[in-house]
Amino acid sequence: MSKLPDFEALAIFAKVMELRSFAAAATELSLSKATVSKAVSRLEERLGARLFNRTSRRLALTDAGQKLSERAARLLADGEAAESEALAQSTTPRGLVRFAVPMTFGVKTVAPLLPQFMEAYPEVTIDLHLSDATVDLIGEGFDAGLRIARLPDSSLIARRLCGMPRYTVAAPSYLKRYGRPTHPMHLAEHKCFGYAYLSTQGVWHYTNASGEQASVRPAGQLRVNNGEAVMPALLAGLGIADLPDFIVGDAIARGEVEVILKGWKQPEGAVHLVTPPGGPRPARVEVLADFLASHFAKGRAQRK
Repeated sequence: MSKLPDFEALAIFAKVMELRSFAAAATELSLSKATVSKAVSRLEERLGARLFNRTSRRLALTDAGQKLSERAARLLADGEAAESEALAQSTTPRGLVRFAVPMTFGVKTVAPLLPQFMEAYPEVTIDLHLSDATVDLIGEGFDAGLRIARLPDSSLIARRLCGMPRYTVAAPSYLKRYGRPTHPMHLAEHKCFGYAYLSTQGVWHYTNASGEQASVRPAGQLRVNNGEAVMPALLAGLGIADLPDFIVGDAIARGEVEVILKGWKQPEGAVHLVTPPGGPRPARVEVLADFLASHFAKGRAQRK
C-alpha cells in the first residue's frame, strides 16, 4: 500500500467502537455526526469490508471490525499518550536542552549559574556545548544557543538577555613603550591582536559622540579563535586588544589594562538567546532563558 494509513479514520473508528455510538463519538471528539460517519465509511471503503452492523437501535462490530478493533484502540491510545506527553513537555519544564554557548562566556558566566538552575528545575537536563564558532543550531540539533554580538538577519528567534560592551585596551607597559593612540586610525600603526570569529571580519568599527565614523583593519603577531587566549600577551604589554566586558572587565577594574580611545566606541553588542524557528519555545527552554536573563541583568547592575 503506497499511501499512508488513514490514521484519523482509524482513531474515529476506535472511538465509535469504544462508545458504541456514532453520536456519542461525535460529541466527545467535537465533530459532527456526519463527519464521524464519513470517516468510518471512508475506512470501510479503503479496507473493502464493513466494520459495523448498524440498525436504528444497535451497533455491533462485524468480524472485520472485531479483527481491526484491538489495533485501532491501541493506535488511539498511543496517539493520545504521545500528544499528552508532548503537551506536558511544552508546558512543564522537563527534558533535555542542547545548549550552545561561546567558550569563555560559558565557562566563566554560564557554568557557575547551572547548579542553581539544576536545583530549581530538577527535571531539566542541560547538554552544554562550548565553542566560539557560530554553531548551526538547526543543522546540529540544538535547542538554543547564546550569541554575543550584533545579530545579523536570520530566521532564528532571538531574545536579548543583556548588553555586552566592548573595550579597546592595552597594558600600561605597552602604552609607555609605544605611545597611546588617540584616533582609531592610529591603530594601523600599532601591534593589535586579532580574533578569528569577529563578526566584522577583522575590521574594528568606531563612532564618536559627534557621529564621526572610522574603520580600521589592525594587524599584529597574534590571532586567536578564543578571546581569552590573548590575555597573557595583552597583560605582558605585547599589543592592543578589543575585547568584551566578560573577558577584560576584571583586568580593567584591577588596573592591569587601560581603556584607550575613550572618545570612541565600537557598536555595542548584546547577549542573545537564539532558538530555531517554528512555534513557541518548550517550557524547558523558556525557563532557562528567563533564568539567565534575570541573573545577567543582576550581574550587569552590580558592575555599574
